[in-house]
Amino acid sequence: MDTKWATTELAWTAHPETGWEEVSGYDDAMNPIRTYQVCNVRELNQNNWLRSDFILRKDVLRVYVEMKFTVRDCNSIPNIPGSCKETFNLFYYESDSDSATATSPFWMENPYVKVDTIAPDESFSMLESGRVNTKVRSFGPLSKAGFYLAFQDLGACMSLISVRVFYKKCSTTIANFAVFPETATGAEATSLVIAPGTCVPNALEVSVPLKLYCNGDGEWMVPVGSCTCAAGFEPAMKDTQCQACGQGSFKSKQGDGPCFPCPANSRATSGAASICSCRNGYYRSDTDTPDSPCTTVPSAPRSVISSVNETSLLLEWSEPRDMGGREDILFNVICKKCLPERGMCSRCDDNVDISPRHLGLTQRRVTVRNLQAHTQYSFEIQAVNGVSNKSPYTPQFASVNITTNQAAPSAVPTVHLMAATASTMSLSWLPPENPNGIILDYEIKYHEK
Repeated sequence: MDTKWATTELAWTAHPETGWEEVSGYDDAMNPIRTYQVCNVRELNQNNWLRSDFILRKDVLRVYVEMKFTVRDCNSIPNIPGSCKETFNLFYYESDSDSATATSPFWMENPYVKVDTIAPDESFSMLESGRVNTKVRSFGPLSKAGFYLAFQDLGACMSLISVRVFYKKCSTTIANFAVFPETATGAEATSLVIAPGTCVPNALEVSVPLKLYCNGDGEWMVPVGSCTCAAGFEPAMKDTQCQACGQGSFKSKQGDGPCFPCPANSRATSGAASICSCRNGYYRSDTDTPDSPCTTVPSAPRSVISSVNETSLLLEWSEPRDMGGREDILFNVICKKCLPERGMCSRCDDNVDISPRHLGLTQRRVTVRNLQAHTQYSFEIQAVNGVSNKSPYTPQFASVNITTNQAAPSAVPTVHLMAATASTMSLSWLPPENPNGIILDYEIKYHEK
């Protein structure tokens, strides 16, 4: 309520009728105002009451009243009794409805509750212009639907220029990415009122509970708890909003950090991306973070060198020309035994020894033993890295074909006597199980027994 802006009669209740009088006037800016005056200083035992209209409390617990008034200096008024006053009293009365009448409540302290005796900082004499005093008083806690204000004059010559009724509040605010609603101050000037908070859109709680304290002056105290922007969103508008990452950028984790451009070989085709998807042919391994660039499989190893020593083999090679953008390169050696007459190759038997191992090699050198003599082999050296298992294609490889040296054939397994006479015999035998080369001839030795 602010009577300064009243354009019609206030029509407040005065008791008795010969006390307070409503008067039209003008303020310093020549705006029309409604004031109440009383100046029964020549009469003893004054007890003049003025009561405002009913003021709804809403949810307010503590109310502030600003009064602008002027008071005449008693010493400047001639021929007055010693009962002249330069103060007045402020009261209030609570009610659940607008039920006050000209006689109820009784015009006395209790049922009215006294707030304070109001004294001016400056009074004026007849020869001076009126000096306006401004005083603010507060009262509470309030509990009913509304209240009346009452002003008691005990014999002053004064003018009540305006009355403003207000309350203090902490306005809606955002702190630590949490919204705290408008909150009225507490019942006492020293009260702290807790306001619960909620995270702004696209933010998530970091610590709870989210609360802020509103003090008696309508100021927010230090916040408790906080929120931060979710993955795919970054702080904006001076840390009061969380806005989506734009196309081509991402934010992988919840936090206060900004969005970043997509890593190499990845893209984000829509906003609010928490990860950038890899382009075709590029991948991330299971251990790569969303911030990691996308990588691809390595090219084939180069410069394979083979050195055969009878049934053993030494293989060496150089690293691939393209590592796929990764450092975790490994090599696999695949052994195949070939049968040229059939035009096919198959995986080597388990007795072939590849040292130090045939899968997951970090060095570029192996020794192969226990090969069969005079046999054609094909070796594939595969290059793999951390994303090779993500690719639908087999690893790229370099191959080398070798043939082991000839070795002595195994023994002739059996000899059969086919026929015999007094001076001749006919023999037959099976070829060696392992010829280990091309059999050029057989040698037969015999002696008398």
